[in-house]
Amino acid sequence: MKIELPNQAYKYITENSKECDAETAFVLTHQNSDYVEDAKKNNAHSIVKIEDIAEFFGIDQIKIIGITGTNGKTTTASAIYSFLLDLGYKTAMQGTRGLFMNDERCEGKTLTTPSVLNTYKHIYQAVSTGCEYFVMEVSSHAIAQKRIEGLSFALKILTNITQDHLDYHKTLEEYIYVKNSFFQDESKKLINKDEPKASFNFKNAYTYGIENPATYRLMAYSLNDGSSGIIQHFQEIVPFTASLHGFFNLYNLMAAISATHLITDKSLEEIADVVDNFAGVSGRMEQVCAAPNVIVDFAHTPDGMAQVLNALKEKELIVVFGAGGDRDRKKRPLMGRVAASLAKKVIVTSDNPRHEDPQTIVEDILEGIQEKSNIMVELNRKKAIQMALDMQEEDDVVVILGKGDETDQIIYDEKFPFDDREVVKELLNLEQK
Repeated sequence: MKIELPNQAYKYITENSKECDAETAFVLTHQNSDYVEDAKKNNAHSIVKIEDIAEFFGIDQIKIIGITGTNGKTTTASAIYSFLLDLGYKTAMQGTRGLFMNDERCEGKTLTTPSVLNTYKHIYQAVSTGCEYFVMEVSSHAIAQKRIEGLSFALKILTNITQDHLDYHKTLEEYIYVKNSFFQDESKKLINKDEPKASFNFKNAYTYGIENPATYRLMAYSLNDGSSGIIQHFQEIVPFTASLHGFFNLYNLMAAISATHLITDKSLEEIADVVDNFAGVSGRMEQVCAAPNVIVDFAHTPDGMAQVLNALKEKELIVVFGAGGDRDRKKRPLMGRVAASLAKKVIVTSDNPRHEDPQTIVEDILEGIQEKSNIMVELNRKKAIQMALDMQEEDDVVVILGKGDETDQIIYDEKFPFDDREVVKELLNLEQK
C-alpha cells in the first residue's frame, strides 16, 4: 500500500519494500526492519522512521482509545463508539469488524489491528472528517509485533486475559506477559479489577469491576430481558439498562461506560442514558430466530464459550462448534470439556480448518470429553446445523459457536461463502436478508 504525502522530498511512502522506487520512501517499522536492504535494492527514495511521519497523519489531533483482552474487545469497542456518537462526538472505530466513521462503515473486515501504516492512514481519515476520538482494538499479535508503535493513547483498556493464540505466543505465561506489557507505561488506563492475571503500572490507572472494589463498581444487576445495573463511582450512584444478554456483557458495558466517563466531560448519568441505544454487535449472542430459538456467537476460546453457555444455563442447549485450523491446539480439548459440561447435546463440526485435516481438529476436541454419549460428530458444518435443528425440542436453544458474523469458511487458502446465520435461515425457510 502506497500513501501519497504532499510537500515532501518523496512523493509516496510504503512499508512494503517491493513497492519502493525513486519516488517512494520506505517507512521503517519493527515488523519490516529485515527488509531495509531489499528496499534499497528497489531504489527506495529514502528510509524514514515511523515516528518521523506521525505528524503528517494528525496522530496528535485525536484521542486514541485502545482495547485489549482475550474476549470482549469488539463489543466493548463498539459500545464506546456507540456511546460517543450518541453523546454528540464525531468518532471512528477500527477493529475486527472493519473501519467505521461517524456511523458509516468505510472498510470491511480486516486484521483486528492492521499494520502500523494502515492504522496511521485510518487515523488520518478520521482526523480529516473531524473525528475527536479513534477507538481501536489491540490484539496480542499487534502488541508483540509493535503494530501500535508511535501511537499515543488517551486511554488503554483491559477486558480480561484467558487462553488464546498459544499457536503464536507458545505459552500462556508469554501471552499474559504480552497483554500486560500494554499497561506498563504511565498513560491513562482502565483495568478489569476482577481479572487476577492483570498486571499494570498503577500511575494513572482506574478500575472497573463487579466482584471487587473498583473505581467504577457494579453495585447490583439484573439479567432479565436484557440487562440492567447500578454503577457506583465514589459518591455517584447511577442506574442503566441495556438490551445485551449475559453476565459477561455486564463487564463489557462497565468497561464502555467507565471509559466514556474517563475520556469525556459528560456526567455518568448522561452516559447511562444512552446505554440502552446500543443494540450489541452482529454475531455476538445474536438471536437468528426466536421460534425455534437459535443463537449464533463468535466465541472461540474455552472462556468465551463458557461465558455464552452460562448466560443460557437456564435453558436446554444443543451446541454446534468446531475449532480453527492452524491455531492454538491446546485450547481444543478445553473447548470440548466446556461444551460437554454445559450442553444437553453437542455436535462437533468443522470451523475454519485452513490447512489442517478437520478430522484431526475434531479428535483434539474430543480428547477433552470423557462422557461422549451426547456427543455427535459431523464435519460438514451445514449438515451439523441441520442435525441440531432436527433434534431441537420446543424449549431447546440451538447455539452455534465459533464464527459469529463471519461470512466465509476458510479451507486451505480459499474462502468459501458460509454464514451460520444465513444457513439457519435457509434451513428453516426463513426470509433471507
